[in-house]
Amino acid sequence: MKVDGKHFRSIWRERDGWSVGAIDQRRLPHEFVIARLTSCEDAAVAIRDMLVRGAPLIGATAAYGMALAMREDASDAGLKRAYDTLVVARPTAINLKWALDEMRATLAPIDPLERAEAAYARADEIVEQDVEINRGIAGNGLKLIEAIAARKPGETVNVLTHCNAGWLATVDWGTATAPIYLAHERGLKVHVWVDETRPRNQGASLTAWELGHHGVPHTVIPDNTGGHLMQHGMVDLAIVGTDRVAANGDVCNKIGTYLKALAAHDNGVPFYVALPSPTIDFAVHDGIRDIPIEQRSGTEVTDMTGRTADGRLETVRIVPENSPVANYAFDVTPARLVTGLITERGVLKPDRASLAAAFPERIVAAE
Repeated sequence: MKVDGKHFRSIWRERDGWSVGAIDQRRLPHEFVIARLTSCEDAAVAIRDMLVRGAPLIGATAAYGMALAMREDASDAGLKRAYDTLVVARPTAINLKWALDEMRATLAPIDPLERAEAAYARADEIVEQDVEINRGIAGNGLKLIEAIAARKPGETVNVLTHCNAGWLATVDWGTATAPIYLAHERGLKVHVWVDETRPRNQGASLTAWELGHHGVPHTVIPDNTGGHLMQHGMVDLAIVGTDRVAANGDVCNKIGTYLKALAAHDNGVPFYVALPSPTIDFAVHDGIRDIPIEQRSGTEVTDMTGRTADGRLETVRIVPENSPVANYAFDVTPARLVTGLITERGVLKPDRASLAAAFPERIVAAE
């Protein structure tokens, strides 16, 4: 996608051929900074500290982390150490383990002397696969926007999203935003309601940043505004991303997604989830019961960072010193509240039969 007319991806191999460049998302929206990853530990820290975030991008970063590790130590012990280091960096997004399993399956059978080159080649494939998957999501989701536009000719299609499922959460295009970007490029009148997404504000700081720099009309709203907009007919459809989809169609996404789905259901607003196939976890049969929900540091709730009037970046505390804090990072939306799953192979019903028919190879991988 574009930043002020220049094409960027969220992660890439640098010109030296071995180190990895990535946009440091912790610095957005106030500073556009490129980080350079030179070791497996760098990749693990980038994932853990949310320099990179978003399930597909986490997977891509982990793949490059394995490649960086093989450059340093391609022995069986080095392979195991790299896998074990990266797999625990974040617990919820299934793409992390998927990418590491793909890398290990490629590298384990071959001579250690060949592993570094093979690791970079497989990591590059995972990156390019993500881009192609998201292009597929864009095309399939575009049909939903076009159908609404046809019912209200000349009017704007209003899409509500939550958190950041844009190109910054993937390698390029995004998941939830992919159909929006394609609709914008096709000349359709589209506008995005951007949830701020407390406590980390990924909507306000990331989604708004990328939509604005790409030229897509949007409005940032407090998280609690979505229901009001739906009640007053100001939302045509909701599209969100996901970090993991269970075999039964339950969807795990950033905290607050479930509440948006309830509001959409109550107001007859279609609620879609955009996902790449590696996000499907056929080993989990009940999302509410079985998907681990990450609990992150309380400082994400108690503290906020922003730019002051004189241009300085400052962090301030907004919660009383002695008040305890709970910070559940994700919630699970039951399949019954999901209108459809936008995938690279079509818009699917949120149930096991539809997912299995579309992605039989993912069932095999889970067994």
